[in-house]
Amino acid sequence: MLAGPRVQAETIRVAIEKLVFSPAEISAAVGDVIEWHNKDVMAHTATAKGDFDVVIPPGKTATLTVTTAGVFDYYCRFHPNMKARLQVR
Repeated sequence: MLAGPRVQAETIRVAIEKLVFSPAEISAAVGDVIEWHNKDVMAHTATAKGDFDVVIPPGKTATLTVTTAGVFDYYCRFHPNMKARLQVR
């Protein structure tokens, strides 16, 4: 049996700076990793109610491996005006 090319997960990076997720809209595939880099001096979260809740300490990174397809609008629980969207295919 022949094996096809190995599909490797991608890492999609999102910067958090001055209370903004950048980019605000990202696309990923199931199995990809989202990496948030918090450049602010305060903690943030990437929270999609009922789906994920990632805490990102100041000056640090945090990751999430995508396991489900769909569209996920997420925000920071500490700063609810910070909003972004993750589309997973």
